Amino acid sequence: MEDDEPLNTTEDNNKEALETEVAPALISVHPAHHSVAVAVGCELRVFDLRECCPVTLGGDSNEVLHHKESIRAIRYGAKGKVFVSAGDDKVVKIWATDSWRCLYSVSTEKKVSAVAVSDNGQFVCYADKFGAVWVVELDELIENQALLQKKGSPLLAHYCSIITSLEFSPDGQFIIAADRDSKIRVTVFPNKPLDGAHEIQSYCLGHTEFVSCLAFVCNQDCPHGYLVSGSGDATVRLWDFACGLLLHTCEVGSQVGNQQANGTETNLFAITDLCATSNGSSIFVAVQSLPGILLLSCNLSAKTLSVTRVVSIIEEEFIPTSLGTSLTSDFLWMVMGVSNLPGFSSSSLARVRVISGLTKQNSESGDNHYNILEDKQVPCGEQLLEQLQGSLSIDKYVFSAAAEAVKTSMRNLLIKKQYSSERREFRKRGRNDKKGKR
Repeated sequence: MEDDEPLNTTEDNNKEALETEVAPALISVHPAHHSVAVAVGCELRVFDLRECCPVTLGGDSNEVLHHKESIRAIRYGAKGKVFVSAGDDKVVKIWATDSWRCLYSVSTEKKVSAVAVSDNGQFVCYADKFGAVWVVELDELIENQALLQKKGSPLLAHYCSIITSLEFSPDGQFIIAADRDSKIRVTVFPNKPLDGAHEIQSYCLGHTEFVSCLAFVCNQDCPHGYLVSGSGDATVRLWDFACGLLLHTCEVGSQVGNQQANGTETNLFAITDLCATSNGSSIFVAVQSLPGILLLSCNLSAKTLSVTRVVSIIEEEFIPTSLGTSLTSDFLWMVMGVSNLPGFSSSSLARVRVISGLTKQNSESGDNHYNILEDKQVPCGEQLLEQLQGSLSIDKYVFSAAAEAVKTSMRNLLIKKQYSSERREFRKRGRNDKKGKR
């Protein structure tokens, strides 16, 4: 039996490596709808929506600027002047969106899981998989400045729990962090963040599984806004984040389960992403096993959430891994994709779909104006899709395989793995061996 143990260990390692390597595709939209970015694997693909042309990262420079491992977080700043990308290569890259030159490169000790940009664009925060949040102060942007190396300063910690989402409150007063242990922590963002954040405002507690995503809903009558969270427990929750009060819980698992006519397991309904309209009245929700998106109505006066309908994409098994929109556009952008898809030569697969009608959803007919655009109707058409997807056409078999990988990849990345005591000791020894070689 002793001879068999190394074989089992190797199989466990291969399985663990496979789960780690498969990275869901991400999408982010410029707040003024100037450009849209997709990250899949180590590739960052950007398209200029004003000029209808692909963006060359680095501009005219000859520097090698691509990430070397999977990108796990991308984000435009609130004013759209900077863009941040980070991931498994332990590097945070900060880009100027007018030239798409990389202005700053920040080396990190651990793999990065989430990023956020302060409302004034002065600070970039990033979280790592050991539960720490770091902050970098940006200097005034100078045209044609050389790439600068920056070092992050510790801001706060979550005590060894992977941080899954990081957001600044609408007024910039708080920074909110969600983690794999179902907690949401609201911390006062200090006047001198490089000295650390030491004042916890509240905890938002109630989820029973990992918290995967955060967003804010607000309007003119409610400028401070409320927090919305999605979780692996198949719920979307509404919070008064300043005091940690749970206002409403929307159970989406049963609603999604009713849409599954193909025998899909009904316990795989983790929320993978959510995105709110600019007036806070509607929330689009991506669910782990749902081909399409779930539409929620948010009543800010009554402080409630309710399921409006499922927007199905029936012509293809499109299960979004990431959602994005801007403050000024009529479009919801969605991407489905994974990197390092096992058994296929294509290293990174992405499929982009767009829904229009976001500014018309307050009419008497509710969400009837939402329209899933055909490829020809997407802004900038096939030229955009070829840049962001990497290819105009995707083989149906490959697409189906990607859909199956998407159904489990997000949960595998976030849910706590259960190991035997022997396996835990083996992993601990492995980490100690790596430390000893440094």
